[in-house]
Amino acid sequence: MKTLLSLAFLASALAADVYVPFYDTSANGYAAPARGWNSFGIQANQPLQGSVGWDFNDWQCVFDQHCSLLPPDYYCSLDSGWSNDGGDAHGRIVANDAGVFNTYGSLKNFTAHMKEKGIKVGVYLLPGALSGDANMTIEGKEDLTLGDIFDTNVNETNLRLPFLWGQPGVQEWHDSEVRYLVDQGVEFIKLDFVTPGSDQPGLPADTSMSAFHYHTAIQNIAPDGKIRLDLSWHLSRESPYFERWQANADSIRLDDDINNSNSTSLTSWKTVQRAIEAYRVFINQQTLNATRHGVGIRVRPDMDNLYVGNAQQMSGVSDVERYSMAIHWIGAGANLITGSDMTHLDDLGKELLFNDEAMDVANFTSQWPMQPLLNGGAPSQLQAWIAGPNEKGTAVVVLANYGPDLGDGGFGTNSSDVQLVSAPLDVLGIAGSSWAVRRVWGGGGSGGGDHEDIGVTSDKLESNLGPGESVLYKIQRQ
Repeated sequence: MKTLLSLAFLASALAADVYVPFYDTSANGYAAPARGWNSFGIQANQPLQGSVGWDFNDWQCVFDQHCSLLPPDYYCSLDSGWSNDGGDAHGRIVANDAGVFNTYGSLKNFTAHMKEKGIKVGVYLLPGALSGDANMTIEGKEDLTLGDIFDTNVNETNLRLPFLWGQPGVQEWHDSEVRYLVDQGVEFIKLDFVTPGSDQPGLPADTSMSAFHYHTAIQNIAPDGKIRLDLSWHLSRESPYFERWQANADSIRLDDDINNSNSTSLTSWKTVQRAIEAYRVFINQQTLNATRHGVGIRVRPDMDNLYVGNAQQMSGVSDVERYSMAIHWIGAGANLITGSDMTHLDDLGKELLFNDEAMDVANFTSQWPMQPLLNGGAPSQLQAWIAGPNEKGTAVVVLANYGPDLGDGGFGTNSSDVQLVSAPLDVLGIAGSSWAVRRVWGGGGSGGGDHEDIGVTSDKLESNLGPGESVLYKIQRQ
């Protein structure tokens, strides 16, 4: 964990008029967000099958094909469908070994296969347990059944009932579930439909304690107390819930899914605009609330899957928009988990997902997230963001033109013109020094080529940007 005193000093000293937010070690011991691949985007868009040759009746091969193309230490996150609709003798959620993992014989064998490639496997869970398992006894608390600890005052949703949080047996069940997952080699949990948030009618009003119980189980059972816990979706960030997420999870979904559904493309610029706006709100909740200053943000943002790996026909966004999407996910210090078709990456997709210099920037923003500063950080079609500076005088700046608001961008303007986006250094909070400027990304547009040093500035950073276009700079105090 960072020294809060030193970082609080930086927040006041490095940018006298601008508070500098920073991330801290997460509840389960991680100092950076997850990188990897998640299956949900292609699961939700099965019409893609005909164009790319996936066999949706053989999910283990789809998982293997995609995850085998990841670099070591990335996560292979299996979304809904990996488990049975009935638990084991202790009511635990368990893998559909006979169906989904029949080639390998079990989830455990699949994770071992992935581990040989250096890839870590994650799975998808929901709060509570399967209501059909009410008569199953709880491991470690055999005098109780799941039915004894189910909250039957709420309706069953997604085949599940929540627990009577805090009752004897609830923690023992979570310990048992995590013990099973550890035995299977699982190292990542996506816990979906957590409330308050997850705006689906009929869900229990508050399942936030599921995060506490899973975190406690991870600390009790997992090697070194480390399994990532990602909470989803569109979670409340008001007290006491934000504090609960901070104390128990490693990342939280800021918004709804951004993927299309039953389509031949994975996402759209309209939903990407919405995800960027959700991050703007998130980071402003940290920077504009003085009670949160001087304390590291322990839970990283999850902006949903990064669909930048494929050409426009499949991704659903143009090349310029793909750059912008990657730039904003990196700038936010968000999870870098793609949902792209890894078997059909184009050259730009490989650049946006794996470029070494961009990943170095992501290492920086995993500690120092960007914040919006044009127009006081309010919603705006033209925006300038800054991450840092840190104690070494390094910062990252993003300039963006989001194009016409397609309905969820928050800013409401509709210009399709190329516009000059200008960020005076005093607005960025870094006036009074000269800064060497390196253009990392922008697509080689009107602002110049990528991965180039472009000079020194002491007054402003600016670039002409078309609709949907962004530029990523790394700057160093001279």
